Amino acid sequence: MNLIWHYGPGEIRINDRSLKAPLMVAPGFLQEQWIAAIENLDVEALGPAWTLQPRIVLLGSAPPPAGRLKELRALLAARQVALEAMDLGAACRTYNVLAQEDRAVVALLFP
Repeated sequence: MNLIWHYGPGEIRINDRSLKAPLMVAPGFLQEQWIAAIENLDVEALGPAWTLQPRIVLLGSAPPPAGRLKELRALLAARQVALEAMDLGAACRTYNVLAQEDRAVVALLFP
């Protein structure tokens, strides 16, 4: 299971791996080198998440973006998936709790 052991400006440690770029993580899935920056987050960037059939998508960044959230929320709501945007620390902590509860969660994290 992928759990987040450390997070901070510029780095997230998942299990024994130190990651410094935007990533997508789920309990049994890790997509590194996913997109270059949060400005590139759009509907197409969520492609790898669909095979995981998430019920909850967490967006963790500092600060959370406001621009594209409305479009992404509408797309996810049509698939009956909740989108929660929060700061990076809150997203990492929430992801760990939901993953350990065996929930269908995907986190989009921007260190």
